[in-house]
Amino acid sequence: MGVGRPLNVLLVGSGGREHAIAWKLRQSDNLGRLFTAPGNAGTAELGENIPVRDTDISGLLASARNLDIGLTFVGPEAPLAAGVVDAFTADGRLIFGPTRAAARLESSKVWAKQFMSRHGIPTAKATAFRSAVDALAYIDRMPENDAVIKADGLAAGKGVVVANSKTEAREAVRAVFSGGLPSDAVSQVLVEQKLSGPEVSVFAFVDGEHVSAEVAACDYKRVGDGDTGPNTGGMGAYSPPEFWTPDLASRIRREILEPAASGMVNDGSLYHGVLYAGLMVTRDGPRVIEFNCRLGDPEAQVVLPQLDCDLLELALAVAERRLPGTAVRWQSRPHVGVVLASGGYPGKYETGFEIEGLEKAAPAIVFHAGTKRADGKLLTSGGRVLSIVAAGSTVTEARLAACAAAAKISFKNAIFRRDIGLRAGPQVVRGVTVPRPGSR
Repeated sequence: MGVGRPLNVLLVGSGGREHAIAWKLRQSDNLGRLFTAPGNAGTAELGENIPVRDTDISGLLASARNLDIGLTFVGPEAPLAAGVVDAFTADGRLIFGPTRAAARLESSKVWAKQFMSRHGIPTAKATAFRSAVDALAYIDRMPENDAVIKADGLAAGKGVVVANSKTEAREAVRAVFSGGLPSDAVSQVLVEQKLSGPEVSVFAFVDGEHVSAEVAACDYKRVGDGDTGPNTGGMGAYSPPEFWTPDLASRIRREILEPAASGMVNDGSLYHGVLYAGLMVTRDGPRVIEFNCRLGDPEAQVVLPQLDCDLLELALAVAERRLPGTAVRWQSRPHVGVVLASGGYPGKYETGFEIEGLEKAAPAIVFHAGTKRADGKLLTSGGRVLSIVAAGSTVTEARLAACAAAAKISFKNAIFRRDIGLRAGPQVVRGVTVPRPGSR
């Protein structure tokens, strides 16, 4: 049906990705009222937050009925894996995102490996195990520094360990089966061969066999500068990668994105939504590390500002199965996003600290994640608190602008990485150095 009248939209999620999606949806002339469930302090500035958890499918469906929602846009992975798209579709409601069956590309790493094997999609060799004993015996036969351990299901970013030794690999296997992860994540463990090369996240809108123009970004998982410390949900991202070329983009489309879309059609689980291919560019070519079934976080914060078309119209076109007639255009202006996080993250950290200085960050864009308002004050409420995104003529220029803006924002124990995008250019430009965090 397309957009004919202002359309009320329900956005599902509460992170920085969802604030970025809301920010982009708000730019559409066809947007009516925007509701976010449950949202954060940033999404509240762009619409109305409603107190419904993103995995409360019955609550989301009731809200869509009561609020005259014309389109629901799902941000995070958990509701997709839980079948929110299936429930909305059965109720005759338009929703953007893949079905539960299609979302197995992300919700089951073992299923995804089998899918890639069936359809000739290049990826690392891996073996699945249902018991720690068998997995440990297999690791004993591997080279010393060659294993990546992956819990089968969704584990909130905590289910993957790139082991630097057999001892570390064994500890990771034991951790998977010890009950430290969500129960849905531990039915199997995948022991995968380690790959080497630069990593890249590639995103495209997919509607059945049709794959839109793609965009690429690089994210940073380690908490500290120089890729030190534990893995997090993501401490920043930049786009485009310095190694991104038309030839590489063409090869990834030909060998990975299009085979994945057509493979889902052949398997009877047609894919509709954003497809996220996490890749390693090895000496033998691009290899899939993982597929995700939504925009990444923090990658969404640096790629959505490059989307040179109406996100609401794109999402509606996918939901109505007419994406092939809709143009998807991406700019190539460099963007860098820096995550301001709570000290101690991803381990134990405190929240409830007042955030100050947001007005000083302009012209950088500030996307909220772990924030809330109480008694008229903006407070921290999570580990990843804000994403500060800046553009520039080069990645280096964008990085310096993002770090300078981030340093103007303060809350107690604030931390951020100062090297997001550093590998794409020198650390000092025209005598300007990267400032320290605005912590107090």
